[in-house]
Amino acid sequence: MNQLYGLLGEGNSMQRGEKVPLKIALVGTRGVPARYGGFETAIEEVGRRLAAKGHQVTVYCRGTSASERENEYLGMKLVHLPALRKRSLETLSHTTLSVWHAVFNRPDAAIVFNAANSPLLPVLGLGRIPTATHVDGLEWKRSKWGPLGKRYYLACERLAVWWSKALISDAQGIADYYSNKFGVGSRLIAYGAPSLDGKVCTRIQELELETGKFHLLVARFEPENHVEMIVRGYARSGAVLPLVVVGSAPYAERYTQQIIAAATDSVKLLGAVWDQELLDELYENALVYWHGHSVGGTNPSLLRAMGAGTAVTAFDVNFNREVLLDAGEYFDDADQAAQLFRKAESDPDLLAKRARRSRQRAEDYDWDVVADAYEELCRDLADGSANKSDIRSSGLGPARAAR
Repeated sequence: MNQLYGLLGEGNSMQRGEKVPLKIALVGTRGVPARYGGFETAIEEVGRRLAAKGHQVTVYCRGTSASERENEYLGMKLVHLPALRKRSLETLSHTTLSVWHAVFNRPDAAIVFNAANSPLLPVLGLGRIPTATHVDGLEWKRSKWGPLGKRYYLACERLAVWWSKALISDAQGIADYYSNKFGVGSRLIAYGAPSLDGKVCTRIQELELETGKFHLLVARFEPENHVEMIVRGYARSGAVLPLVVVGSAPYAERYTQQIIAAATDSVKLLGAVWDQELLDELYENALVYWHGHSVGGTNPSLLRAMGAGTAVTAFDVNFNREVLLDAGEYFDDADQAAQLFRKAESDPDLLAKRARRSRQRAEDYDWDVVADAYEELCRDLADGSANKSDIRSSGLGPARAAR
């Protein structure tokens, strides 16, 4: 691999400690504005802060209609490139074009999001572009991937370890996984939690909802997000307040039908909601946010609910406990979920205490600190000091858990 880095000349080097603006490429996602998931949210929040510090930030985007494409967004330069419209090829085809574009534009550092893109890391190596890979969660555990897809993701984890100058984990559980399996360290950089300040609500009235009088679930309809389990638990609980479910999945029709079959008349299935103002009102005004995710790391939807000061009940897995600590309550089957639905509606004092603790815990996840950690990593990449034996925390979340 070192030979690959020498093929195209000396590249963009700098003296250690120089605080000069960097050219930074953010590769491997749908890009910004953030309308899809955690990676896109991270790029928007981190990228705009890096741009405000004077860095030249390039974000590679896909899926934006021609009429909505912008050349710049919040100080970031946007490059729109096509992708094959097939689930198994969309990400990799777009990243292929993105890395070649980056090679000819020679950024000082690149961050590649998603270990699935790791087969393309040698292309960046040919361009002498030092690269860190944000490895995401344990993607091979997702039910939507068949045996071939699972083997591909497992192989990509190893390629990311081989070919990245540094790895980024967004949760301690992910960092531990790579340490235990591959014997390498990673930069622990979680996501930030937005602070939702309780604006006057008007949008939820359109859905015939009242403040503090509904439960909320926001997730893609995938088995590992346990949407159907939560809906079944709600149906068994005899809960009085409605359950609002936001989400869908274009490749999971069978699972979607299972969710619909489990729902009672009090379950409001809204489908995908891209209106951020409406989503924020739902998070802020829910009695409880129900979080079923189990295979990712630190989840932005969970952090948004916490930043809204909403009590959270979560599927019992290490990633969720790491974030929530004692602010959460936990379930691992529909019967436990049913008990917690009943408990939530019968003990308002305990729920108010949990909501306060949720907002307090959210303060440990600060986008400014996240952006500073990415800036430090990019400087280390640019000056050649980044390596996978360097284990650092951004100072977020787990590192501040004893506060």
